[in-house]
Amino acid sequence: MGDDAEKDKRRKPWFPGPDTPPVDPEGWLSLSDDELLFRIAALEGSHGMDGTLLEVVRSQRHFFIRQEAAKKIRNAELLKEHSHDRHIGQILVRGMTRREDAAYLQRLVQESRHIEVKKAAEAQLRLLGPSEPNE
Repeated sequence: MGDDAEKDKRRKPWFPGPDTPPVDPEGWLSLSDDELLFRIAALEGSHGMDGTLLEVVRSQRHFFIRQEAAKKIRNAELLKEHSHDRHIGQILVRGMTRREDAAYLQRLVQESRHIEVKKAAEAQLRLLGPSEPNE
């Protein structure tokens, strides 16, 4: 039971909208959760909104909203700074399939404290197949 109490202390409460008054009152973070999800889902594959989506990923919005924004980011390199976040880390590693990503995935397996990120990274490494020594 002590573990549950400790989790509750770390867990941030969810609010159905912006956590603070947005710097840009016309920006996406000023939208309600429903409006924000609608805008994210409506993005076409060739959108130029990675910067805006990254703001959502960095925000304190509900993890599902942040995950949906992460899924739409076209440049996966932008998500690497968020690999420590278990919800974003899963999205990041699921998009990695190139050989040059193998070392990064192996590091996540070893260093991440989130089992979900470790499992997703392990799954992507299996898709890559046997790796060659890094020396």
